[in-house]
Amino acid sequence: MKKKIAYLSLAILTSVISIFALGTTLSLFNAYSSGENIIVNWQTSEEINLREFVVQRKSLNMSYVEIGRIAARGGNNYYTFVDENVFSKNTNEVFVYRLKFVSTNSGVEATYSDEITVSHNISSVKRTWGSIKALFR
Repeated sequence: MKKKIAYLSLAILTSVISIFALGTTLSLFNAYSSGENIIVNWQTSEEINLREFVVQRKSLNMSYVEIGRIAARGGNNYYTFVDENVFSKNTNEVFVYRLKFVSTNSGVEATYSDEITVSHNISSVKRTWGSIKALFR
């Protein structure tokens, strides 16, 4: 029992150190479907010791994949990422996005934002064209 408490205490301490070391606060994080793409927006109110944001996406019941990186600019900034490689075989697919905060300190583990979900609607013509394009990737 003492061993489990020690591991739990270490995990909590590591998380707290990571949060303070990064010092990143999101004041906005959203995403929406726009034609063939999904637009991901976020705004920070503080960026301390932050090197970059890694945008990650997954479909329901799948694992996250990295779809882009954006360098941190420090301070109070607004960011936009356009996911142009979203492909759906269904008419109304749900995707989940999150941000990974990468520190300038190599010894600090990355932290993650909350998840947001987006329902992506694609017409049957665009869906068929997307299937054809996927064959030649």
